[in-house]
Amino acid sequence: MTLIRCLLALLVLLAARPAPAQDDPFAGLASGSFAGVSAAVAALALSGHPQAAATIGALQAEALYAGPDGAILIRTDDGWTDARTGGKRAEVSEDDLTPVRVNNAVRRAIEAALGSLNLFSAAAATRAGAAEEVFKSRDPAALPALARAIATEKDAGVRRVMVQARAAARLSDPATADADKLADIAVIGARGDLEALGLLSSLHDQPPAVATAAAAAVDAIKRSERLWSVAQSVFYGLSLGSVLLLAAAGLAITFGVMGVINMAHGEMVMLGAYTTFVVQQAIQATAPGLSGWSLPLSVPLAFLVSGAVGIAIERGLIRFLYGRPLETLLATWGLSLVLQQAVRSLFGASNREVGTPDWMSGAVQWGGLTVTWNRLTIIIFAVLVVAALMAALRYTALGLRMRAVTQNRRMAAAMGIRTPWIDALTFGLGSGVAGMAGVALSQIDNVSPNLGQGYIIDSFMVVVFGGVGNLWGTVVSALTLGIVNKFLEPVAGAVLGKILVLVLLILFIQRRPRGLFPLKGRAVEA
Repeated sequence: MTLIRCLLALLVLLAARPAPAQDDPFAGLASGSFAGVSAAVAALALSGHPQAAATIGALQAEALYAGPDGAILIRTDDGWTDARTGGKRAEVSEDDLTPVRVNNAVRRAIEAALGSLNLFSAAAATRAGAAEEVFKSRDPAALPALARAIATEKDAGVRRVMVQARAAARLSDPATADADKLADIAVIGARGDLEALGLLSSLHDQPPAVATAAAAAVDAIKRSERLWSVAQSVFYGLSLGSVLLLAAAGLAITFGVMGVINMAHGEMVMLGAYTTFVVQQAIQATAPGLSGWSLPLSVPLAFLVSGAVGIAIERGLIRFLYGRPLETLLATWGLSLVLQQAVRSLFGASNREVGTPDWMSGAVQWGGLTVTWNRLTIIIFAVLVVAALMAALRYTALGLRMRAVTQNRRMAAAMGIRTPWIDALTFGLGSGVAGMAGVALSQIDNVSPNLGQGYIIDSFMVVVFGGVGNLWGTVVSALTLGIVNKFLEPVAGAVLGKILVLVLLILFIQRRPRGLFPLKGRAVEA
């Protein structure tokens, strides 16, 4: 009976004995060795303890202390906090405490631990960012934390990034079985970006089956990258084509209806860009809350300003030079210099900054395609402008008279159409469209007195290639030239690419002098 009592007493003592130090993730922080502190940081990050993040953060800030009784304390602005419980500690003397020291190895452990702890953050973006960091570091030490995070993650997008991070970490772990590595390669291959390509390309020293699977995944990613590169070039080509379309649409009307070689057309674009600058400055000075609407408000004003200047040019200069193309070319070229100097005198020779509204800033990633909002907005704007222009030409009385004058000027005059006023209004319409192009160009180019000079030659190329006076031809030619330019630039360079386009255009015009879509009519065919 006495023996039984002794055994029972021994069991009670064993049960009442404190847990071993190794079961306490905080205990290693007081070990005094850097290796012990690093191990304790890693254990604390994996423990799931509610005070883990605060404790590791305090260690990173060098505000963590060890007490003589094994206590771990955090120094705060208003006193001391127990790292284990988060409760306040009173009557603590700093003289009795030992600061927990850190070195580079401990700092690396702290960074890895904080990354693992962020896997359990309340914010989905923070969790995804932490998983992305693990993917880049490929640290096998993060695998336990990733396993727990994946098991509890409810956001499908974040969970996908975590699974990719786990695959990257397992591929860097020598203990991972080959079958698991093959599955992980499939996960990384499905990600398909440059980070995945770099990771898979580094697996050449793996077992044959794993290395073969990695090489196949690398080839698949490279094929996908080539396809996305083509799509990116097409998008940039459409963006450039939209800019060319906006700059050339007005010229297609004036050149087609009147046959006037207007070398001052680029200055109409420049006036639209400066109108945008003036409107934006006025709104910022009087109603800053409407700054986001400065661009939409600039569109009709730029149309009116450039259109009014265009009508004045036609009435005051060009109408006296009909039938004299060389004199018209020289007069409009001289006029372009006058307009440039006038703007230079009013606004100065330096570039003027036109701010981009918040809704046009940034970009969105669609697979491997990066779409910037400002370029996408310009493409949509070009579509709307051309659609409105086509509707005006087709469904309005002015459009009907313009088409009549384009096809047979003498017959239109005989039918009672006042061709001089049609010429003036047509010139004003083309100049107004050029002004709206200036609003768009203010977002992607420098607003300066020389802005229009960079687009006048391209505008004539677009009009001649598409067919003089044919708006559909202008659309097709602008987009075609934009896409061809963007595909030639990586191969031949920007300057040589433009020269090649010009040579190809000359060869095409020799075969089809009237362009892609020539106008039909008695006067045209005569």
